Amino acid sequence: MKLITFAIPCYNSEKYMKKCIDSLLVAKDDIEIIIVNDGSTDDTKKIANQYAKKYPDTIKAIHKENGGHGSGVNVGLENATGLYYKVVDSDDWVDKNSLLKVIETIKKLKEEKNLVDMMIVNYVYEKVGAKKKVVSYSKVLPENKIFTWDEVGKFKPGSYLLMHSVLYNTKFLKSTNLKLPEHTFYVDNIFVYYPLPKIKTMYYLNVDFYRYYIGREDQSVNEQVMVKRVDQQIFITKTMIDFFNPYDYYETNKRCAKYLIHYLDIMMGVSTILLQLGNTKEHQQKKEELWNYLKNKNKRLYKICKISISGATKLPRFLSIPGYKIARKIFKFN
Repeated sequence: MKLITFAIPCYNSEKYMKKCIDSLLVAKDDIEIIIVNDGSTDDTKKIANQYAKKYPDTIKAIHKENGGHGSGVNVGLENATGLYYKVVDSDDWVDKNSLLKVIETIKKLKEEKNLVDMMIVNYVYEKVGAKKKVVSYSKVLPENKIFTWDEVGKFKPGSYLLMHSVLYNTKFLKSTNLKLPEHTFYVDNIFVYYPLPKIKTMYYLNVDFYRYYIGREDQSVNEQVMVKRVDQQIFITKTMIDFFNPYDYYETNKRCAKYLIHYLDIMMGVSTILLQLGNTKEHQQKKEELWNYLKNKNKRLYKICKISISGATKLPRFLSIPGYKIARKIFKFN
């Protein structure tokens, strides 16, 4: 059995997918790569087939009708046979030395029969025209040991788990019945939120593993693109609010509950600031509707968010927008 299944959802990725795939092949004997061609109209299919033919023991190419990023992740998981499951976006890549360390760690856990539910690694913002920024969890999570939620520290405002930083135990992830929405952007938030209350064991390896490229104008995290797609961001935020009430876990898993609240607070903040940036009457109406939605669904969470990160984004634009720009400069997102 392969140690890791890497799923690479691809849509018109001919210009950059080779760099992504090549970064993984240093560990080709220990991994499975599933290239999911999501209805591309360029040479993505051709390139995927070439790799599958050249590395038949490592790479599978799956071609499907367009269903969006979430659909690609779903298909990858359905076909995954490795012990762990990791999504790598086709315009990103991984650090080869860090990958070998991850492989070594999984081998050790396997030998000790202690495969954890989730592994966590660092990721690096590879932003065009800017200095690289490493997102590390060294001050939040214990290093090089198996741990539970009881040992998790407090996440800072600019530090939280992303799809880029997690590898799930494949058997565990399949048991959660995770199914990401199709034809929807920003589903990566669901990927790293929905399974969390069911996670029992974790392992943090302090290596700069994932390289997160930011700079394409059509990228989903481009600020202007995000404002145009704000309805999808709102949909994802509401979906996460509807999944479960974090306070239901407060007595039995307090650290997990606090993190879930922290994550929802960030999601409310992201949605709100995008609506502030939109700056039309319709955007302002949607902002009030979103906050009323949270209030009606979870009054306790609503009160917390009002006085926290997301509450600051709800302030008048002359206060919230400058604050957002300062935060963007510090944390280097978008």
